[in-house]
Amino acid sequence: MHILDDLKFRGLLNQSTDYDVLYKRLGEKPCVLYCGFDVTADSLQIGNLLPLITLKRFQLANHQPIALLGNGTSLIGDPSGKKAERVLSSKKTVADWSKGIKEQMERIISVDIKGRVKVIGNLDWLGEIKMIDFIRDIGKHFSVGAMLAKESIKSRIEAGISFTEFSYMLLQSYDFLRLHEDHGCDLQIGGSDQWGNITAGIDLIRKISQAETYALTIPLITKSDGTKFGKTESGTIWLDAKKTSPYQFYQFWINVEDKDVISFLKYFTFLPHEEILRLENEEVVKNPQNRVAQRVLAQEVTKLVHGEKELKGAEEITRALFGGDIKNLSKKDTESAFGSAFHFEIKNKEVVNIVDLLVDTNIAESRREAKEFVISDSTTVNGRLINDTETNLTKKDRLHDYIIIRKGKKNYFPIKWK
Repeated sequence: MHILDDLKFRGLLNQSTDYDVLYKRLGEKPCVLYCGFDVTADSLQIGNLLPLITLKRFQLANHQPIALLGNGTSLIGDPSGKKAERVLSSKKTVADWSKGIKEQMERIISVDIKGRVKVIGNLDWLGEIKMIDFIRDIGKHFSVGAMLAKESIKSRIEAGISFTEFSYMLLQSYDFLRLHEDHGCDLQIGGSDQWGNITAGIDLIRKISQAETYALTIPLITKSDGTKFGKTESGTIWLDAKKTSPYQFYQFWINVEDKDVISFLKYFTFLPHEEILRLENEEVVKNPQNRVAQRVLAQEVTKLVHGEKELKGAEEITRALFGGDIKNLSKKDTESAFGSAFHFEIKNKEVVNIVDLLVDTNIAESRREAKEFVISDSTTVNGRLINDTETNLTKKDRLHDYIIIRKGKKNYFPIKWK
């Protein structure tokens, strides 16, 4: 199947340079393409996952992707999609963050597949630029008027933009030029907010090398309810297992709404078109209560990011928590399930009454409500049903230094008690 036909089915085509020309070019012979990833934290998050997976789709279609690690441009800051100036990170911080992010990128896009994938840092050339040479040789090709017309710049004029961030477009364009000259790269892909930066690179290559290059953007993801993709009540979903455990990662995907699950299966998995349509027609439409499509989505994406072993661990924790068998969780599994998101910490107490604990932790708004929770058989402590308001918990009731209160079927409140 032609790569653009696959992307079209999956809803991953947003903008492109002349579509027919690009379609023909990609069908004639393997293409070298790239996507850039700036280093803005110590880990990628799931908002970065879609362009990485898209690179992998090109890879599986026999093209040659380059994942460009922006360890140089990250020292400047991209104004795209930002309402205010970024806080600049130090060179050491960016260098430290880059190591972990490079490992994540290499794991997801599988750099070992026939040697067809490269992860390159743009500091390799940006760090060697001499200011006078860059302004003379590159800057002269950019019209300030044209730059001001780009959406990434235009949206920031009123709020203010520094020369530092204003120059970002030149650096990204230069990245495309260097990758074109050094690696034969003639296609850049990115999120829809990068269109202005990408086309500026195309113009630069045309002026300097008289070569034809191409652009393709994928849509920025939004959920059907309008809330931001990749954000939960507990915060950002990261690709680093130390920041978001594989269990928490798995739970994010398994809790996707029915309205979003088919789109996300198209975006984030490599399932055949026929299988996605089957899940839509036989599961989401006819049997949504079984949440089979969500489970498949969670399995596929967790396996891609964290591997088969961590996927099995996440599924085992899920069965334990939602099957009421929490007391059999190991300390590692307990910490994996709840990460650092502990609801409360008990200090300097040997005995705690269940009603007092529900009120102190704000699980219940009043003693009356707390007693109702207990009497109605809707409260468990580490998997044990508590239905007596006089119940006192001691340190013997702990599970690996934790008290896990469940209210109802799905609401867990982890409490530290050391």
